[in-house]
Amino acid sequence: MTEVIMPKMGDGMEEGTLLEWLKNDGDTVKSGEVIGNIQTDKATIELESPASGKLTGILLQAGGTVPVGQPIAAIVKDGEQLPSGWGNGGSASGKATESAGPPQEEPVSPNGRSNDQVKQEVAADDGAKQEVKAEETVTPPTEAAESRVKASPLAKKIAKERNIDLSTIKGTGPGGRIVEKDVAEAKPSKAPAPVVAKPSAEDKTINLPRLRQITAKRTSESKQQVPHFYVTVEVDVERILQLREMFAEENSGKVSINDFVIKACALALQDMPEVNASFEGQTVRQFGAIHVGIAAAVPDGLTVPVIRNANQLTLRQIGEASRSLVQKAKDNKLSMDEVSGSTFSISNMGMLDVDNFLAIINQPNAAILAIASVRKKAVVDDDGAIVARSRMNVTCSFDHRVVDGAIGAKFINIVKDYLQNPTRLLA
Repeated sequence: MTEVIMPKMGDGMEEGTLLEWLKNDGDTVKSGEVIGNIQTDKATIELESPASGKLTGILLQAGGTVPVGQPIAAIVKDGEQLPSGWGNGGSASGKATESAGPPQEEPVSPNGRSNDQVKQEVAADDGAKQEVKAEETVTPPTEAAESRVKASPLAKKIAKERNIDLSTIKGTGPGGRIVEKDVAEAKPSKAPAPVVAKPSAEDKTINLPRLRQITAKRTSESKQQVPHFYVTVEVDVERILQLREMFAEENSGKVSINDFVIKACALALQDMPEVNASFEGQTVRQFGAIHVGIAAAVPDGLTVPVIRNANQLTLRQIGEASRSLVQKAKDNKLSMDEVSGSTFSISNMGMLDVDNFLAIINQPNAAILAIASVRKKAVVDDDGAIVARSRMNVTCSFDHRVVDGAIGAKFINIVKDYLQNPTRLLA
């Protein structure tokens, strides 16, 4: 018998999700034959049979998630049988379960109720008390109660603005009247508990696809762990638009504004290797190669395919690679190599009619560039005349642990200079 295990594809992979079995229990398979599809944290990969024989003992159903290295099925040869107890270490949902041993009789308290029942009742009672206590703590004072408190009009106004309960303050004014000084020295009351919308028949609960769960996890971790700062510049793209028209007239290949930006960023990273880096605790790693990730939206979430050695590619090569990778992302056919190893990332919303946006850093990168839409704007030229020019905002998010403000500003202005002098990108 040969076990089919959840494969480990990449150092960062800890678990995988089975999207589907392409073979049924009992089907004959050959070694190396694709028997299923697996969703990792970065891409969809094909699951190959590790041996020839009959697929059997399936432990993981479609949608289940298990750690790498855990058995999910078996391949048996003619005459072989599954070992006794096969499958006890896994469940159909995909989560490993530990043997709990033989069932034990639950101890019963003298009054005839089980210990668990008693514990639940005590917990419920404690919870009710805590809820009542919380309500008493956060309930703001009523206007009627405040009107009975002796306080100057100014003291009342300040107390209302700072959410201070006047009944908790001892006045120092005449007759115990609360004055401005008393309120200024008081601590604000706790804010009232937020009102949560009640469930209704129209509500829907939507299960998140695996990729959306991963996107949520990664973006949350990045915002919590990485001290972001942002630098925005406005770029004149008239010359880029003119070059694109020339390419189209010469029928020399399709080149997008995004391709120009990828090339400009790659060359800027070559000029400033301190941005082509990653934070590693007590050290910072500056990468020798320049691999640019391009954020691609897919129905189930977000993925970031990678253009490798972007600084060494021509604009046409970047355009071809970019279109191929984005199409693979939409078709869910990216390989692990095509979504791993980025040293810098780009997110483009230019096609979605936005003036500006701030992108979340794709860890472990130290920066990501956000591209907004191109707008026609009235600008003053060098001769003082007002002319219409095509402009777009680009914003770079930086990891402050790696890049300081001055370095970030210098970097994005180098990118701007390349974009406003696009003939430098044609080499």
